Amino acid sequence: MLFSSITFLYYFLPATVLLYFLVPKKLKNFILLIASLFFYFAGEPLYSFLMIGASLSGYIHGLFIEKFRGSGLSKAALVSSLVVGLGLLGFFKYSDFFINNINGIFKTEIPLLALALPIGISFYTFQILSYTIDLYRGKAKVQKNFFDFTTYVALFPQLIAGPIVRYSTIQDEIDHRTHSFEDIAYGVGRFAIGLGKKILLSNTLAEFGVILGELSERTVLSYWAAAIAFTLQIYFDFSGYSDMAIGLGRVFGFHFLENFDYPYISKSITEFWRRWHISLGTWFRDYVYIPLGGNRVKKWRYVLNILIVWGLTGFWHGAEWNFIIWGLYYGIILLIEKLFLLNILEKLPSTVNSVIGRIYTLFFTVIGFVIFNAVGAGAVKETFSAMFGANGLTLCNEETLYYITSYLPVVIISAVLATPLMKNIYNRICEREAGNTVMGFIKPFGYIAILLVCTASLIDGSFNPFIYFRF
Repeated sequence: MLFSSITFLYYFLPATVLLYFLVPKKLKNFILLIASLFFYFAGEPLYSFLMIGASLSGYIHGLFIEKFRGSGLSKAALVSSLVVGLGLLGFFKYSDFFINNINGIFKTEIPLLALALPIGISFYTFQILSYTIDLYRGKAKVQKNFFDFTTYVALFPQLIAGPIVRYSTIQDEIDHRTHSFEDIAYGVGRFAIGLGKKILLSNTLAEFGVILGELSERTVLSYWAAAIAFTLQIYFDFSGYSDMAIGLGRVFGFHFLENFDYPYISKSITEFWRRWHISLGTWFRDYVYIPLGGNRVKKWRYVLNILIVWGLTGFWHGAEWNFIIWGLYYGIILLIEKLFLLNILEKLPSTVNSVIGRIYTLFFTVIGFVIFNAVGAGAVKETFSAMFGANGLTLCNEETLYYITSYLPVVIISAVLATPLMKNIYNRICEREAGNTVMGFIKPFGYIAILLVCTASLIDGSFNPFIYFRF
């Protein structure tokens, strides 16, 4: 079941919210758990038991970590939780990747397992591991109620598309959370904004990309337009789902951390990764990079740590070589920045630094998403060859120009909305009492309008891809 579906918007969500606020406080987690399991079961009936099993594993390991705290058995329980969690993720997500590569290298014929990828396994595995690791480190409290722990793991707002919510972030709210009209209103508005990002912008940009890919005659410009369209599409898709998750969480009394902070205004790739998919970046920082020694080691080891972290970051996204290449691509750029490039940029006048930094960051971000979006390593080479004219393609033709002109308004609107420009204008208006009053009156109608337009688009059967099937 998708957030961007009629079933979710007009059946599942209203029923869940109604039941949640009708029952007494002691039953609210039970309603969320049942709703979350039903939400997942509707799309993954068999793998629902896998998620419950993974939750049981995390819960039991947590009890052992706490019971034997201070002894070797506590550490053994932590290691066991890592082995089980990463083992399940590796088996279901990466088995065929390794079999394919073994067959290719050793000329064997090991049959592929052809396992369907459990939706959200990358997200909920990392959430469970954050619990056991933080519990071992003393940064989280043990959860002794299995049903409450499973509610945390299966919580439907962030189950299939993130953000990765750490147990330590919401541990107090699992048992003790409050609700207010202000939080509910904020949550509804945030959800509406995310829904609009997904359906009105991301889906339209995805449609544009598909059209460009199916042109009767591809051109250099069509490849660049497709790359830019995907760069905008994936931002509005990811950040839109994060907005919807954060909004839904707030309705139910949870305060999830922000996951995106206008990454396309960054002046370096380092800054970009502080603003993009924040929950994933901080997860790898805290649970992989720092334990490896971070930057407090010899230079060769520091370089290795960066490459390990970013290779794993790429591999987390998918069982294909292009994802590993994508991760290492960013690892190399980050090393170049940290070792000398940022020092050079900082010596430039602030205006020049700002302009050059943003252009350079956007260029390498677009290139990065070409690698990310390719189906396999071979497609990466083919696409780059086309983008830089190595395939003998013409620069442009009438068909390419027609579709670029047709979709240019949505591209421009998306580019503007990917910056904080409109937010800053809104905040400036709200600084005045009269402006704040007017905006307070207009906002609810704006959210209703977004919902109605999105509903019309869904009823019309418009293009509605789900990008997270790859993760």
